[in-house]
Amino acid sequence: MQLRNLLEQVDYQLLKGNLDVSVTDIIYDSRKVKEGVAFLCISGTAVDAHGFIPDVIAKGASVIVVEKTVDVEADVTVIKVDSTRKALALMSAALFDYPAKKMVTIGLTGTKGKTTTTYMIQKMLEEAGKKVGVIGTIGAVINGEKVKTENTTPESYELHSLFSKMVEAGCEYVVMEVSSQGLKMDRVAGIEFDYGVFTNFSADHIGPTEHASMEEYLYCKSLLFKQCKVGIINKDDANYVGVLAGHTCEVQTFGFSEGCDLRASNIDFLMMHGHLGITFDVEGKLDAHVETNIPGRFSSYNSMVALMVGVNIGLSKEVMLDALANITVRGRAEIVKVSDEFIVMIDYAHNAVSVESLLSTVSEYNPKRIICVYGCGGNRSKLRRYDMGELCGKMADLSILTCDNPRDEEVADINEDIKVGLARSNGKYIEIEDRTEAIHYVLDHAKPGDIIILIGKGHEEYQEIKGVKHHYSEREVIEEYVNSRTFAMR
Repeated sequence: MQLRNLLEQVDYQLLKGNLDVSVTDIIYDSRKVKEGVAFLCISGTAVDAHGFIPDVIAKGASVIVVEKTVDVEADVTVIKVDSTRKALALMSAALFDYPAKKMVTIGLTGTKGKTTTTYMIQKMLEEAGKKVGVIGTIGAVINGEKVKTENTTPESYELHSLFSKMVEAGCEYVVMEVSSQGLKMDRVAGIEFDYGVFTNFSADHIGPTEHASMEEYLYCKSLLFKQCKVGIINKDDANYVGVLAGHTCEVQTFGFSEGCDLRASNIDFLMMHGHLGITFDVEGKLDAHVETNIPGRFSSYNSMVALMVGVNIGLSKEVMLDALANITVRGRAEIVKVSDEFIVMIDYAHNAVSVESLLSTVSEYNPKRIICVYGCGGNRSKLRRYDMGELCGKMADLSILTCDNPRDEEVADINEDIKVGLARSNGKYIEIEDRTEAIHYVLDHAKPGDIIILIGKGHEEYQEIKGVKHHYSEREVIEEYVNSRTFAMR
């Protein structure tokens, strides 16, 4: 493709060379440079790619895109921009012929609920006979085929490559999680979403490599509502005004509050025959009685998002309600049927915010006991371990401390840190380092009315130990054990 065409949406200065040079690809990883590519110098937190310019020229790069002052003597074209990350996004869109414009784009931002809600929307669209792509924490899905991704919101080049594959596969819609980091790092720059969604906002992702403060975290989320046509906003969240600061979109609201465009009421919690769920009523943009088998009050909010999107798109009430009644999301409050007498749930919660939300949700069902099976990740903050232990000690009846992804640490050392938190709340616990043995134990000792929660792994199907990812599926462990025996209630 001609460089001139790749740059058609970019503000730039031509420092050297000419715009009529042909470019074979766009590369931002110096290790992948080949003859004839355009290399974008990204200034990362750990590495500044401007230092690789001599190397990439030696490998055959014909165009160098920079955001800093450089001295390049070689016979190549040099382009200067204000932000190479933003230029990468705009050039990638051009390279793949603007695939996002060929689909209805639905982007969701928020601290919690994004993954579950994307799959609710996907389920509705597919039941309506639509072809849909999904991008998020669990990876990407193109017409049912899974594609592994590195980030919740992939780097812009990978993102537009995925969009292009979706268009080729006949997808009419793409539903994606738009992380605050993705917005901050310009991974979705230049995309005008048809629908932008704000689920909720709470403390998370604050640190040296993420966000400097809660204010910056909220500001980054607000960027989505400067690049979408319709903003669908949770009015019950205290930060909904802040996330709309400077918005340029039409605003539609949902929640339990007065004046919402879609208002919920009469929520009821269902627990029977080894399953959990909720029912509630909505009025406004849609009048209906809603049922979903994903448990918890938060599911009413996720469901309302899906309903709002569906109404705007023009899906029938019957299709939407049927999709919500039959949805399951892997690793997100996922119920694994073991017995009519007690509940077994798998959830990806792995920090204080998500664990507290999960246990608060389960408590509303008034179980006989809440039993949590969990560990914590190795090479991660000890503070997270203290908080996990304290919360589970306070909110659960029993903790089973076990292995999660220990990485380079010993499981016993990680669990010692969790015990610090447990001691703060006098939480009861036992230790079973092998996760499979821990799951067997808790199933063997379940009582009628118990809710057992396997915390931390969620959709993951591996355990990372000493740099190696070993296959590990909690679902397979449960299924194999259930098939091998009959459970006697104690």
